[in-house]
This record gives sequence, C-alpha cells and structure tokens, in this order.
Amino acid sequence: MRSGGKVAVIGGVVAAMMGAAGYGAYALMGSPADESASDAKPAPVKTGPPSAAEVRKTARDFLAAWSSGHAARAASLTDDNEAAAEALTGYRKDAHISDVTLEAGRSTGTTVPFSVNAVISYGGQKATWTYDSELAVVRAKKTGRALVDWRPSVVHPKLRDGDSLKTGEAEAPPIKAVDHNGTELTEKDHPALAGVLDNLRERYGDKAGGTAGVELWIARANGTRPADGTTTADATEKNAEQPDETLKVLSKGTPGTLRTTLDAAMQTKAEQAVSKHSKAAAVVMKPSTGEILAVANSPAEGYNTALQGSLAPGSTMKIISSALLIDKELAAWGKQHPCPKYAAYGGWKFQNDKKFEIKNGTFEQSFARSCNTAFISQAAKFGDDALTQEARDIFGIGLNWQTGVPSFDGAVPVQTDAPKAASLIGQGGVRMNPLTMASVASTVRTGSFHQPFLVSPSVDNRQLAKASRSLSPEAAQQLRKLMHLTATQGTAAEAMAGLGGDTGAKTGSAEVDGQKKPNGWFTAYRGDLAAAAVVPEGGHGGESAGPLVAQLLRG
Repeated sequence: MRSGGKVAVIGGVVAAMMGAAGYGAYALMGSPADESASDAKPAPVKTGPPSAAEVRKTARDFLAAWSSGHAARAASLTDDNEAAAEALTGYRKDAHISDVTLEAGRSTGTTVPFSVNAVISYGGQKATWTYDSELAVVRAKKTGRALVDWRPSVVHPKLRDGDSLKTGEAEAPPIKAVDHNGTELTEKDHPALAGVLDNLRERYGDKAGGTAGVELWIARANGTRPADGTTTADATEKNAEQPDETLKVLSKGTPGTLRTTLDAAMQTKAEQAVSKHSKAAAVVMKPSTGEILAVANSPAEGYNTALQGSLAPGSTMKIISSALLIDKELAAWGKQHPCPKYAAYGGWKFQNDKKFEIKNGTFEQSFARSCNTAFISQAAKFGDDALTQEARDIFGIGLNWQTGVPSFDGAVPVQTDAPKAASLIGQGGVRMNPLTMASVASTVRTGSFHQPFLVSPSVDNRQLAKASRSLSPEAAQQLRKLMHLTATQGTAAEAMAGLGGDTGAKTGSAEVDGQKKPNGWFTAYRGDLAAAAVVPEGGHGGESAGPLVAQLLRG
C-alpha cells in the first residue's frame, strides 16, 4: 500500500480512505447533474491546469471504468478516445487479462501513480500479474474538461506508440545463449545484454531447437527499418528497432542452445568499464575474424548505442580520411603537410583544438595531434564521392552488415561544399557507433575488412558483407604506423600508457548542437583485440573514452 491518501478501485466501486489528501467518495457511474434551463447562457470553457479535485476525480473515474471492463467509458475520459478504446479493449481480449484491481496513489501535480493487480488466463494457465504505472490529467482546450492524457504507457510503462500486449504461445521458443566457450549468458549476470538476448531469441528461437511456452509479451509496432534489415543514417533512439519483450511467463518452454561469439569474461569487463560513466557505450571484437566479443552500454537498460547508435564520430574518422589521402597521394608518412590554425572550405572556417598549428610539420605529426586543418586543406583535391567510396569499398561502411542482431553499419554520405570538408573530420553527415569504429580499427590492424558478427552465419546461412578491396600494403603499413604513433606519442598516449606490443589508437571529439561538451570517442587495437567507445558529453576522447578502451585491451 502506498502512503498517504489513496483510493482502491475494484469493479467500478471506489473505497475511499481519508488521508493527508482528504479524499472523498464519488459515485462514478451515476448520471450527470441536471442541466441548467435551456435559456441559460452556456458556462464559460475552463482554462488552465486541472485542479487537484479534478485530477483526483478524473483519475478515479478512469481507473474505475477500466477496472470494471468498461473500455468505452474509460476511453471517453481520455483525450484520445479511439486509441484508448483500442488499447483497453485489447488489454482484456488480446492479453487475456481479467480481475483487474487498480489502486491510485497520492497525486503529484497532475500526475497520479497507480498499482495494477490482475489475473492472466490462457489455455488453462493462470497467473497473477502486478506492476505500477501512472497517468496524467490535462484540460481539453475546446471543452475545458479534465481528461486523462492518453498514451500507451498508461496501460503499461514499457508500451510505446503502436505497441500492444499479447498473451499466448510465445512467438519464439526461449533460448539459452552461451558465449564462444559455452558459458551461459544471462540478463542477471550481464544486464547490458538484456536487449541483445531478446533480439537473439526473437531471431533464432525457432532455430535453436527449443519449444515455446505461454507468455504475456509486448508486441512491438513495426519499426522504421527497411525490409533488408538496414538502418538509415538518421537512426535514433526513438525509431530504432526494438525486440518484442516478455513481461510474464505463464508456463515455461524448453530453451534451445544458441552459441554466440561473445566472451563472458570480456563482457563482464566491458560492463564494468562503461558503468563508470552515466552514459557510455563500447564494443570489443577480434580483428582477424570479425567476431564480436563484448557489447556494453551505460545505462544498461534502454537504447543499444554500442550497436545501433548513429553519432558523429569526430576525429576517429580521420583513420578513413587518412586512407583516402594516402591513396590519392595527397599525404604520406614522413612528408611535409600543412597544419595551420585555420582552414576554410565551402564558406566555413575550420580551426584546430585551441587553435594550435604545426609549422613545417609532417603528416604523421598532424595525425598524432589530430590536426583538423591538415584534412580540411585537402578537400578541394578530390571528388565529392571519394570519401564515401573509400569508407564503403575498403572499410565496409554502409554494406548492410548481417551481424545476427539489429545493428547500424555506419553512413558516409556524398556531400558537397562545407559538409564535405566537415566529413573528413567526422562531422557533417558522417554517422558511426562503437561497433563501426572498432571495425575501422580492425581493418587497419589486419589490412582488410572482416564484417563484425555476433552469431555465426552458419546458424541461418546469411551472407556476411564483403568489401570490394583491401588496403594497399603501403597504405596499411602507413596507417598502422600513424595509429601506433598516436598511441605512444600523440593524443592517445596517456590512455594507452603501459600497453605494450602491437598497438594503435585514435582519439575523437564530436561537437553536437545543444551540448556543452563534445562526445568523446576512442578506438584502438592491441594484437588481435580491437575496441571502441563513445562517452556522450565526455569531452576529449583521450580523457573520457580512452581509459575505458585501454582497460578493455589490457587483457
């Protein structure tokens, strides 16, 4: 029971208990008050926020109607009659929920929390289901009535627009996901994998050999992803594909075993590393094969930025841009290269961090210090589509990766004028995530693109993406030298300190409108491990994402 004034709504009858709010009893289903005489002037339409009394009564009337199964009556007390009626009807018809008891708690302003205690019945199976939700009361502009502000989350807090509740035989049998060594991966042990595990069940449940049970689940609305499974460059948390989610198990099915490429120990380490930040995402992979070893996000619940994020990568993009300049013979290790304080292109004036410059410097010095103008100054020397082709043909960006779970494989669109120049330093229309940037570092490490994957393609005979060409031996050698210099003497040196062997790294900071600090990026490899991370609003990548990635590479 919640503290303070509250009201239990059972079968349309309100049992009021006096508390701090001084609630009174209402006859919810009675007739409205007598109308005024026909010649009376119409009452003025009320304006402003609903009063406390209106909030309490509207919430009570709505909860009572919902509880008693009068979906149409409850819907009429909302500001979206049609959507509310459909959801509340489906609550009983499609989700097979009955005996609904709703208990209102103390309101805060126009928001009223409430608890739900109900019974789910299907195929001879029964289960009690309890959860908490809340509603808000608003005033209708035209009529002045106090109404429930309708949204799917009123029915259940995890519902979004277009989602619905269903009860029945599960659409996919449960799975027992294991890492590449056979260690079971559970949401309890690895909270950051909750969404990934749901995706794996949805995609591979019928292929892993299990049998389905009876469940109550959220049937997600059709997403915005194209039929081929790709994601557009403007993917966001709002439109990213989300898996169906089980809310209550009435009878357990028999799980089938699904082997993944993940490494349980590395997954634990990645989750610990990102948890040091309020927001962060990281991916660890094996460059020689493309196997994904760890995926972690902070917070653990919610959007999978590590695999599905679509963010400007900042100066980590200079790895691809450097490959382009080397291929075009516009830059090379040991050759002089301009790094002025400013460089203009397409009507924009670009500058370096703190307006530094390198006089009579070389290209490797510009790369190691992350000189923006060293790249902007070359924008006029190649075609508008050159960077797009380099990213796609060598690094596999935008080739519709088939990772085994929903993922975004990056975007480097063809741009002109100032955005073309900005793309060279990871701004403009360029969009990446930790998965794609770990793959970029991996391509440098091995010299060729190996599409990342989390489930072996042999499980479902899917085709992995293949780049049309590898890095030339000369370009691969120069890029590895550039990244090693950055890791040992450049902007990544502090984070990578103490990591010996075959290492390479690149830092990045991406400016985002409306943010006080840029997003911090870092991608690196050490031997046959590659990792990348982003820390939103983390500032300089070497200081925020760098220590996170270095921790993952320490082995």
